[in-house]
Amino acid sequence: MLFLQNTSSATADSAAEVQKEVSAISSWAESFSGMPIDKIIEKLTSEAIDLVLKLLVAAIVFYLGKLIINRIYKSIKSLMIRRQVDRSLSIFILSALKVTLLFILIIIVISILGIETSSFIALFASAGVAIGMALSGTLQNFAGGVLILLLKPYKVGDFIEAQGFTGTVKEIQIFNTILNTVDNKSIFIPNGGLSTGSIKNYSKEDYRRVDWTVNIAYGNDYDVAKKTIADIIAQDNRIVKQYIEDDREIRKTAISQNQESGHNPEEQEKDERKGIRKLFQHKKKIVSHLQALNNDEPVIIPAAKADRSPFIALGALSSSSVDIIVRVWVPAAEYWNVLYDINERIYKELPKAGIDFPFPQLDVHISK
Repeated sequence: MLFLQNTSSATADSAAEVQKEVSAISSWAESFSGMPIDKIIEKLTSEAIDLVLKLLVAAIVFYLGKLIINRIYKSIKSLMIRRQVDRSLSIFILSALKVTLLFILIIIVISILGIETSSFIALFASAGVAIGMALSGTLQNFAGGVLILLLKPYKVGDFIEAQGFTGTVKEIQIFNTILNTVDNKSIFIPNGGLSTGSIKNYSKEDYRRVDWTVNIAYGNDYDVAKKTIADIIAQDNRIVKQYIEDDREIRKTAISQNQESGHNPEEQEKDERKGIRKLFQHKKKIVSHLQALNNDEPVIIPAAKADRSPFIALGALSSSSVDIIVRVWVPAAEYWNVLYDINERIYKELPKAGIDFPFPQLDVHISK
């Protein structure tokens, strides 16, 4: 109802402006009545000269305005490229900015020509209200897309779960996010719900924890089962032995060694210099800590590493089984491979150690 009232009032205002222009033209025509021909020609000539001057000024202003708009457009575009703003978001923002600046320039040129601009502004305002009401859901998705591209809760290539769907982010558009499911289906999810809902991003961290619950039968030796599982885990190099930081460094070193299969003596000398430089830096830190202790100054101690050693424990005594909990940490890229490989090894090697997997059991007592 409010929208209809605003539209009708804007239409009435524009009609009043048109009526005003018509009355002005008629009064201008009546001003020539009773005048001699030479006066009419002189007046028309002066008004034509004024009109030509206004047109010339309007053309100059329009040309200069176009140059300024292009300069602003290029500056903001280069700034977005330096800041690495998402391409789809930058294109939309630049287009909206250019259209807005051109609209302002046209209004300025029209006002220079002496045309009343309030009617144009009222028409554009009423059209903007109508478009905004019609595209309220789309504008919500646009706002959500802007927030996602700016805050980056996920990026292209991440494996996420949201709105009841799970898959890899294939593309982040202004209005939708495209997910590629594990069975190669493309899911289009509106950004409005994604920006306000819960999202599970499985690719945000580079390490994840893998959990198993191994069920063994009552009467089996728990210590033997625990040792067998521990041996299986210890033999897998993909599993973190104690600290994630150390495992990360080991993997970086292994990757660099694989890439540098045959480096020259100059590179080796550079590596040695780097190692010596790091050693001296470490020595300087130790000396500074000792000096701080001697001067009774507070020493900033780095945070302790979190222990991520494999965890094996007796979790529960269920009705038909003894449940052993197993938890290990692995790189996120190896999560599924480790999960399925350890499943297979547990299934094959526990029976060899004399451990049985129980089935659901029910004791029935028959009274005579």
